[in-house]
Amino acid sequence: MATAALARRLGASVKDAGAKKGSGWYSSHMAAASRAILERIPLVDFTLEIRDARIPISSAYEDLRDFPPSSRRIIVLNKTDLADRRQTKEWLRYFEEQSCVCYGINSHNKDNIKEFLNFIQARVRELKKDDQLKYTTTIMLVGIPNVGKSSLANSLHQIGRISAAEKGKLKHTIVSPLPGETKDISSLKIGSHPNIYVLDTPGVLHPSILDVEMGSKLVLTAQGLLVIVWLRNVKLLNIFCLS
Repeated sequence: MATAALARRLGASVKDAGAKKGSGWYSSHMAAASRAILERIPLVDFTLEIRDARIPISSAYEDLRDFPPSSRRIIVLNKTDLADRRQTKEWLRYFEEQSCVCYGINSHNKDNIKEFLNFIQARVRELKKDDQLKYTTTIMLVGIPNVGKSSLANSLHQIGRISAAEKGKLKHTIVSPLPGETKDISSLKIGSHPNIYVLDTPGVLHPSILDVEMGSKLVLTAQGLLVIVWLRNVKLLNIFCLS
């Protein structure tokens, strides 16, 4: 009971503060990133929406809400190693019933990454005509901060290059538990024959926390680092702790 009350209190504090203008919840770099991502969605071949497997609804990328389910959009439930396995299976079944392509993954598990890479390559071959396979396929990773987009991009790049026996220095995107480290859209090659590149993008939050439950779930998962940094910046954390 006490834990639930604390969660509700945290969620309410985050929701109320996020609604205030100038609070810094939805930063200028997020607004710019959101515009850049929306401009590129129609231009890429596939979109991977990365979510936290523990909170698959609260970690949804709101800018995709207006886009209907598509065979070229894949919801990726990352951090399955931190989630309840039974609940993850139920969520995968739920999204399938909603006509959404969904895949559960642990971006730090090499075998899992290999399976996912094979899945992506199969989707590319399935949805692209034979004469189109000679052209480069682009896949954009989108999501809120700290769901593991950059970790997934790096893992796909590393495993993809090994599978293709390519030589040369590995590229990597910045991975950090703190929000805002990824500020630009960067590309990494993850496959050959056909050539496939992923575009890693900055994490973008919804301009406001929609409800108390969403706020509490964000603060009690890995996204809590993001929320705590932000709360500290608006001097709300001390107020909350002292009240």
